[in-house]
Amino acid sequence: MSGLALLDYTSVLIFALTGALVASRAQLDLVGFAFIACLTAVGGGTVRDLLLDRHPVFWVGQPDYILIACGAAILVFFTAHLMESRYNWLIWLDSFALSIAVAAGTGAAMSLGQSGIIIVLMGVTTGCLGGLMRDVVCNEVPLVLKQGQLYVSCAFAGALTAVLATQIGLGGLPALALCALVCWALRAGSLLFGWQLPVYKSRPPRQ
Repeated sequence: MSGLALLDYTSVLIFALTGALVASRAQLDLVGFAFIACLTAVGGGTVRDLLLDRHPVFWVGQPDYILIACGAAILVFFTAHLMESRYNWLIWLDSFALSIAVAAGTGAAMSLGQSGIIIVLMGVTTGCLGGLMRDVVCNEVPLVLKQGQLYVSCAFAGALTAVLATQIGLGGLPALALCALVCWALRAGSLLFGWQLPVYKSRPPRQ
């Protein structure tokens, strides 16, 4: 198995677990669990492959990605009640899924020889869109847009780190590992220490 395929498999598994956890919060049935898990797991990667014109889309060429997502959904369906705080499990699993998916998307664009801008955008797209679809469909406040937290900026920083690392001579897989590490470190810092970017605050117009 190639390094890029391993990243895709890992991100699919962890994102599927987060999708199933959100489905448990919405009290869906087993089919609903499977649907949300699959949507979350392959959503970002599907958009990435369509934009990059990769044929076939990764999970169409390898349907076992869908089987993995469905397996994760079944696991959570029967074990979610054992978790003391499903939301805490959700946000931390999502942070790992984000960092791995950003690395996967970044690596996919790199493998096609795309420019630095496209590589960064594909990393952000792969990391963020699946979770956004999950939260919107389940009527949750999207983690991507959660006030007072870093999310998209973590994906951007991770993908940009990988691009810069390759430009100074670091190999592909070490650069992607560094990408995932930077992305996760920023996301974890936001969750633990409240790191955030300045937010817009409305002011009354000057007279």
